[in-house]
Amino acid sequence: MKPAAFDYFAPKTIDEALTLLAEYGYDAKPLAGGQSLVPTMNFRLAQPAVLIDLNGVDDLFFIRESDDGLRIGAMTRQRVVERSPLVQRRAPLVHETMPHIAHPQIRNRGTFGGSLAHADPASELPVLAVILNARMRLQNSQGARWVEARDFYLGLFATDLQPDELLVEIAIPDLPARTGWAFDEVARRHGDYALAGVAATVALAADGSVDTARLVYLSVGDFPTQAFHAESLLAGEQPTPAAIRAAGEVAAAQDIDPIGDIHASADFRRHLAKVLAVRVLTKAVERVKER
Repeated sequence: MKPAAFDYFAPKTIDEALTLLAEYGYDAKPLAGGQSLVPTMNFRLAQPAVLIDLNGVDDLFFIRESDDGLRIGAMTRQRVVERSPLVQRRAPLVHETMPHIAHPQIRNRGTFGGSLAHADPASELPVLAVILNARMRLQNSQGARWVEARDFYLGLFATDLQPDELLVEIAIPDLPARTGWAFDEVARRHGDYALAGVAATVALAADGSVDTARLVYLSVGDFPTQAFHAESLLAGEQPTPAAIRAAGEVAAAQDIDPIGDIHASADFRRHLAKVLAVRVLTKAVERVKER
């Protein structure tokens, strides 16, 4: 397969890239790692008239500490994030999840921001952005704005990113004190798209009860799906095995609306959602107690 003809630009600065986006608008596509865009172009599912290659824009490659967490440049390679001691220390849930993303060859080229902007409902990184209350810095030639991750995802492969904007930076705040975390997913083979996956954070009060719990799923809807009913069920309760099991059942029954396909039926995805919720909630609680 070969892509349709397109014009190619390789800017060296953010301003150059934004000028090109402002000029070509809907006809242009930014090229980050290319692990999703290039295959769709080869199959002609995407036919941009203009490709704006961001791989020469050095200002988009970084991992930095801030007062309240981390800042990650949109073009930072996933493998760099995976191996970063800074990410391991300040964002342990991100560190734990990165090896689940595809294969090392993909992560060597794929970018942190590219995956977030692509908004694949089977992708792990959008789930992390939502559960960790990340913020996205979107910029065009007129200025920049910050968008909360929970407001960034609008539907299937749809985000609040406008045609003349780039996702340039992601801010990830530190987890609150007395908070545990966990991620897990089920795929037919490691590296395949997950049939279902979920991330959890649990903060415990001084008496050991659940202060706040968060549970966000991938591959069970059009975008990251937060299990609000299950979270409410756990709030204020002691995180016993029975309480966690009940939360998993509620999440599977009330919080998700999966579809069936050639890979898994809707009922099987609900079953996975329950099993995975129990696993990650249990692990998150154990980590609070360990710390």
